[in-house]
Amino acid sequence: MKILNILLWAAQLLLAAGFAWAAYMKLIQPAGVLAGQWPWTAEYPGLVVLTGILDTLAATGLVLPILLRIAPVWTIRAAAGAVALMAAAIVFHGSRGEPVGFNVFFGAMAGFVWWGRTKTLLRPGK
Repeated sequence: MKILNILLWAAQLLLAAGFAWAAYMKLIQPAGVLAGQWPWTAEYPGLVVLTGILDTLAATGLVLPILLRIAPVWTIRAAAGAVALMAAAIVFHGSRGEPVGFNVFFGAMAGFVWWGRTKTLLRPGK
């Protein structure tokens, strides 16, 4: 269980850093700069804000509840939400012919956290 916990923390921190970076890009970067990097953002400004907020929630939810030991089950819920967000991103970007490797990788990592934290936090007798 100790190795699993280390792997889960590594995945959670990597995911949190990635989601925080994405949130920064979507919510703080000027629209023109962002559109130069991610062309879809010029077409869907509302989606940029929505996904920026969801990225912020994922970044904080994957780490803070379990780190602070305040309702750690919210880490499981954040991981499930991150899986759903990445699934939606795969469909969206895939339908536009854009690369989805980042989304697949992050979705798989979030799925690992979802599974692992469910196993470690909700096991019988805990």
